[in-house]
Amino acid sequence: MTGEGRRTAADKTLDVLEALAEHDSIAGLSRATRLPKPTVHRILRTLVERGFARQTSHGSYAGGPRILTLIGRHQRAADLSGQVRPALDELRKRTSWTVHFALLSGHEAVYAAKLEGDRPYHLASRVGMSLPLHSTSVGKAILASLPEETARALLARAGTPARTARTHTDPEALLAELDAVRRRGWAEDHEENEDGVIAVGAPVFDHGGQVIGGISAAALSHPADTSAMAACGEAVAESARHISLTLGAPPQRCDLGGATG
Repeated sequence: MTGEGRRTAADKTLDVLEALAEHDSIAGLSRATRLPKPTVHRILRTLVERGFARQTSHGSYAGGPRILTLIGRHQRAADLSGQVRPALDELRKRTSWTVHFALLSGHEAVYAAKLEGDRPYHLASRVGMSLPLHSTSVGKAILASLPEETARALLARAGTPARTARTHTDPEALLAELDAVRRRGWAEDHEENEDGVIAVGAPVFDHGGQVIGGISAAALSHPADTSAMAACGEAVAESARHISLTLGAPPQRCDLGGATG
């Protein structure tokens, strides 16, 4: 931490960002940085908005996916993406679709890794891009992993705007769909976020059994790929479970079957 007499606004922001590595509460960050709690809260709000911090479903704070984006510019792979990449590569080979790893960040998710599929086209998604929860397969998988009251709060905060003519804009209808997502084991996106693109997604859990994001597989909505959604969904669910176990998730809390139990 910088000397007290030389602390600019930038210094205070960086002090909070550094302290996030060891502290996850406003009180803890305040003690570690010797900053007033209102100042810490204001800085955290900005860090969350910019993706450098994320708020968990329990209200604590952690480093955000934007940190991984910046690490990726200076280092070939961040540790977390490195752990996930072998499973993503296997999923890509198994489905031939473009696969993604996304991290939950506040009321949205952010792509942390992407591997292009074996198709004569590239999808518009990119690492660092934010994506809504209500209209994407990985977003709906995350929502299905949370208690209903938490999912409702996230939807209320972000809203459910139409991305395409197929987007579910009624929160109650979306929450009803999440029940089907839990029973099936993966979520589906039938051109709900982007015209002409379909996707399947499943959640990823950390060592504490908390959802931290998810993985997805996406393709253009050609008839052959549309008919393969169920098979790809099963593959995504299996890969997400494997990644969760690799990250230390308890076996009973590493997929949608035990997510809200």
